[in-house]
Amino acid sequence: MGFMDNWKLLKLKARVKRGFGAGTGNRTMAAEARTEEAEARLLQTRDELEEVARQIRREYGVRR
Repeated sequence: MGFMDNWKLLKLKARVKRGFGAGTGNRTMAAEARTEEAEARLLQTRDELEEVARQIRREYGVRR
């Protein structure tokens, strides 16, 4: 994506939201933030898998 990957922004947003929710006692907001953190981890894993696939294609000369 450029300067920051989409998952990094989601992860940062979720951390802030989780801290705010925990600080104010809003358990629902904190739970939503945990869900968003999990989503960010999934996106990070997807990006890592795509990068590995690109490396394999380059190494073995495979086209899509």
